[in-house]
Amino acid sequence: MAPNTETVENPFGIMGLWEQSDAVIKGTLFVLIAMSFASWFVIFTKLWDQRRMRKQYEEMEKNFWTAGNLREGIAKIPGKDNVFKLMAEDGMRAAQHHEGRLTDQIPLHEWISASLYRAVDAISSRLQGGMAILATTGSTAPFIGLFGTVWGIYNALVAISLAGQASLDKVAGPIGEALIMTAIGLFVAVPAVMGYNWLLRRNKDLIEKLRYFASDLHAYLVSGARVETGREQAQAARPAAAGAGAGAGAAAARK
Repeated sequence: MAPNTETVENPFGIMGLWEQSDAVIKGTLFVLIAMSFASWFVIFTKLWDQRRMRKQYEEMEKNFWTAGNLREGIAKIPGKDNVFKLMAEDGMRAAQHHEGRLTDQIPLHEWISASLYRAVDAISSRLQGGMAILATTGSTAPFIGLFGTVWGIYNALVAISLAGQASLDKVAGPIGEALIMTAIGLFVAVPAVMGYNWLLRRNKDLIEKLRYFASDLHAYLVSGARVETGREQAQAARPAAAGAGAGAGAAAARK
């Protein structure tokens, strides 16, 4: 007689969990699914915004500082919603409207600086929008999944005790099924935490670029010339230092 090779379908899984669970487990699962969708939506939208702002920075560096004057430079920056164009317009308005009784006691450079850094703070706040969703999801999703597991184990133990069957096959299945909720919670939390850290690092780089541009624009509006930042001076000094080192090496070789 040939052995029976038919596979027995596992009754304990996600479908089994859904069919046998009560309103609490189903509500917990809905919460985790909603948190996961919200996290991925924030991750993709923030990546799109950051990519767009990086492109705006590259266009500004290529077009703005090569213009003959401030108005021409603003006109050469493409896009109405370009954050660097909006900052330049704010700085120009601040320089042109330094007047009136309230501004008599405020020096021009402080007035322009306050206007530019208000713009930087506003853009930084916009970059941070949605990050709280990722932080909340990453910190709470494992505990929500754990709550679902605890509730599922409780219901499984109650059902087993009422049935009067405490064998291993009767206990392991329902408890293993309840542990799926913890796995779902971790599945939701891990991408949220990784996305939060990645987006936060990219935001810091963009905010640094905004501050460099605000500093250069402030120097131009006050003195009429762009002042090189420390980073640009260091980059320009590297080739000169390398050339000086090569010259010293050649002189030593001739000696």
